[in-house]
Amino acid sequence: MADVSILRTLPPTPQTNRLSPEDNLGLLTQMLRIRQFEIRAKELFLKGVIKGTAHSSVGQEAIAAGACRALEPEDFLLTHHRGHGHTIAKGADMGRMFAELMGKAEGYCRGVGGSMHIADFDLNILGANGIIGAGMGIGTGAALAAKLRKTGAVGIAFFGDGASNEGIFHEAMNLAAIWKLPLIFFCENNQYGLTTPTETVTAGPGIAARGDAYGIPNLRIDGNTPVAVFDAVEKAALRARAGDGPSLIEAMTYRWDDHSMRANLDSYRTADEEAGWRSEDPIARQRESLGLDDAAFDRLTGDVAAEIEVAVDWASGLGELSPDGVMDMVKSPPPPLSLVEPPSGERAITYKQAINEAFHQEMARDDSVILMGEDVARIGGIFGTTTGLLDAFGPERVRDVPIAEGVLATCGVGAAMQGLRPIIEIQLFDFVTLMMDAIVNQAAKARFMLGGKTRVPIVFRGPQGAGIRLAAQHTQSLEMFFANVPGLEIYAPSNAYDAKGLMATAIRSDNPVVFLEHKLMYLSAEQAVPEEPYTIAPGRARIVRQGSDATLVASLAMVDRAVQAAQRLAKKGISVEVIDPRTIKPLDMETIVTSVRKTNRAVVVHEAPLFGGIGGEIAASIMEQAFDWLDAPVARVGAPEMPVPYNDNLERAYMPDARDIAAAIETVCYRS
Repeated sequence: MADVSILRTLPPTPQTNRLSPEDNLGLLTQMLRIRQFEIRAKELFLKGVIKGTAHSSVGQEAIAAGACRALEPEDFLLTHHRGHGHTIAKGADMGRMFAELMGKAEGYCRGVGGSMHIADFDLNILGANGIIGAGMGIGTGAALAAKLRKTGAVGIAFFGDGASNEGIFHEAMNLAAIWKLPLIFFCENNQYGLTTPTETVTAGPGIAARGDAYGIPNLRIDGNTPVAVFDAVEKAALRARAGDGPSLIEAMTYRWDDHSMRANLDSYRTADEEAGWRSEDPIARQRESLGLDDAAFDRLTGDVAAEIEVAVDWASGLGELSPDGVMDMVKSPPPPLSLVEPPSGERAITYKQAINEAFHQEMARDDSVILMGEDVARIGGIFGTTTGLLDAFGPERVRDVPIAEGVLATCGVGAAMQGLRPIIEIQLFDFVTLMMDAIVNQAAKARFMLGGKTRVPIVFRGPQGAGIRLAAQHTQSLEMFFANVPGLEIYAPSNAYDAKGLMATAIRSDNPVVFLEHKLMYLSAEQAVPEEPYTIAPGRARIVRQGSDATLVASLAMVDRAVQAAQRLAKKGISVEVIDPRTIKPLDMETIVTSVRKTNRAVVVHEAPLFGGIGGEIAASIMEQAFDWLDAPVARVGAPEMPVPYNDNLERAYMPDARDIAAAIETVCYRS
């Protein structure tokens, strides 16, 4: 049971209150504004004006008002699904907030984000978030950007008690402590994660005490007293500005309403418990501290109510965004790229040297490019792709990170949203499963959810694929995990020339890019690659070999095997055209379809298991766009429906080879 008596066990509110009477009145006004906003939003929800859902912060107003009063305009905040109070206290326009909740085009996110994604980058409100705890990871990236750029800004990442049991809580605090990031971790402990009492799922003496494990100063405070909140945040902010790193604050409070406006759950709190906490109403306590009589308080309440009604009336009269305008928010416009690719020349380097050269050139060209990953700095990565970067650009821009993929990826997202261009190494691509929230829910969706107001220029890169006996958890081909996620681009170079040019393109892109490198390519022979920097426009396939009898589409390590198959079949009089898409998303179907209309037959090969692979998407598109030209059904070649085996003979049998590919081509040729 969430006993209200816990408030009397907490440190007393500082007797020396450096806030003026006007400041304290401002705190009360802000708290009233937050409460009236929430009450009015609930009324509009019950009337069907606000749809979907929202999460009320009634009862927790002191935290938002006190914390944001301690911040400077340049300071940033990240909040969560119950974040209306924080954004209002940081100065957000309530009319635009109501408009967003109503799904209107003039809302903060143009009506596509809703309550859980309100952001105002002009006010350094970097966004609410519907994923529990995500703001802590993103906050480390925003704080890193502030530190590297020496802006003097401090950040505050609000999260609930439930988020303290997420892995990102521990990963983010550890990273922030190691790097001494200017970030305040602020836990609003309203004592219930949806319906589960926090005390039943949280080990140890309290959430604040967990900071001790990371050497982070921590404090548990009365979250229903805005002056106590202000004092704690001010001290933490001063510490962060001095370069001493993060702090952890746990504020004890209580939400009066249910988990969300849509929730209609059976009672999980007793009437006595709720009454006890309502008796500690933060607004009543602040009013009492000011000594306001009924008349003065009623005037203040009336003024705030009128302000709220103006905002509601304004929002109610707005229109909605048309479907035509929505797609423009999914991705940032591409940078201008030359469609003329330079000749390869005569200088020859390996695939991994080409990637390394792209890193060196792009980091020299743009000081906003940073690289982070496990073992990327001192030893240059386990495959040697980042060799020499630490010596060339120093530890501020080339960073070894803990083995904590979740915070590595979300830190990168936060840094990208704040103007850096992070390259995030996934040491082995199988580990990307530990980064899925950052890539799929944060990087891919941020621009859209926030109404097209932000860019997320980040590259997630690393080696995938089988062939060097690393067994099932180190050899998967996972490109299709991401192909179905709007907002992402997926690059898949099969040779050194493409690896260098596409890496430069990925780094310069204002959109998140998943960059696939194949381990077998690291072992390939030297190839001709220009020394000068260059880019390759995504969505432009390469015709590797001309042919007239069948079109063969292959990517990554399968390209060389496709060429071998074509050479075998040439001896039998079958002319095969081999196409390397180079990027899976965007996918150059125009080149593929043009080839199929010429050859009248098609085979698609990929290393991943056949079911759900990119071959199915390409085959379906060929059927849609070139059906009348086909003399045989499109054939697909892929791996069997099994994990990659460790045994070398079994691994070779698992991967499609030139014989498998040639057999599929012969089948479509002879069926006609």
